[in-house]
Amino acid sequence: MAGGTVVVTGASGYIGSHVVANLLSRGRKVRATVRDLEDPIRVDHLKGLPVSQGGSLEIVEMDLLDTTSVNRAIAGCTDLIHTAAAVRISAKDPQRQIVDPSVIGTRNVVSAIDDAGTVERFVHTSSTAAIRPMKWEDGQTLTTDTWADDATLDENPYGLAKAMAERVVREWHGGLDSSSRPRMVTIHPSVVFGPPMSKVHLRGSLSFVMALLRRDIPVLLPMQVNIVDVRDVAEAHVRALTMGEDGGRYLTVSGDMQFKDISLELRKAHPQFKTPTLTLPYPAALVMSLLHKRLSVSWARQHLRRRLYWDARPAERELGMSWRSPRDSLLDSIPPVLENEWL
Repeated sequence: MAGGTVVVTGASGYIGSHVVANLLSRGRKVRATVRDLEDPIRVDHLKGLPVSQGGSLEIVEMDLLDTTSVNRAIAGCTDLIHTAAAVRISAKDPQRQIVDPSVIGTRNVVSAIDDAGTVERFVHTSSTAAIRPMKWEDGQTLTTDTWADDATLDENPYGLAKAMAERVVREWHGGLDSSSRPRMVTIHPSVVFGPPMSKVHLRGSLSFVMALLRRDIPVLLPMQVNIVDVRDVAEAHVRALTMGEDGGRYLTVSGDMQFKDISLELRKAHPQFKTPTLTLPYPAALVMSLLHKRLSVSWARQHLRRRLYWDARPAERELGMSWRSPRDSLLDSIPPVLENEWL
């Protein structure tokens, strides 16, 4: 793998932390960005990561919306993995809390690449949310030919943010001289499970698993979850620095589980938590969505009892990826939570 400094934005996040760990295990020189150097919850687990021979870790403060700090963080690096974004599905002010950090932040990142003039390889963390339209057919398999072009601020702010941010990257990259521009790849994870390194990692996709363990969810919805392991996502990012097609979009999805199967696997492995086993019948789930402040009947009709699949074969062929099973990713999420008493 190429030498030089790799900048990882959002390094204290769930995916970012595993990307940093992966790079350090390969002996890479890593510059990890965090929002606040004085926040021990976000910084200490990075400082404790093992560093293989030849590697080093520098942690720097960066605010995606502050161009000076973004330019300073990226200056002089040869490789950039941009994982930083707001990982929220809903918010009181979705424009400010979800869309702006992703879109304006990504604009600042690509501008900093131009200013630095040293970046040779750029990997951007996108999402299946940038690909999945709001309307899809039951049993459909989506590929990277699709975009979430129908996402709206009211109905799907996260999908809107991820699609807009990726458009920023692709329009910027397409406007550069093809003979001298950095190599660029986007990675598209589904719901991410696997070992958390920090308590803050429980706020994203693992929040559902934690809610099951705490019995915050007494009954289950008849719903599917597409899953990928955070360690596999990190591996795909690092491989994409030098492997795969320049300008490629790569889905990282290992498989799927139903809510009921997730809860049953947790109960089997950790019976002390008595996770729920009852799945609401579809009519009752529709009524619940009508009464729930964060759900809607249209969302329920689109997602409940329906299945959606993803074509991750290009990542297998071109990045050489293989996947941990959804079950293993789920169960491997739990030991760090119990060991650190994060529940």
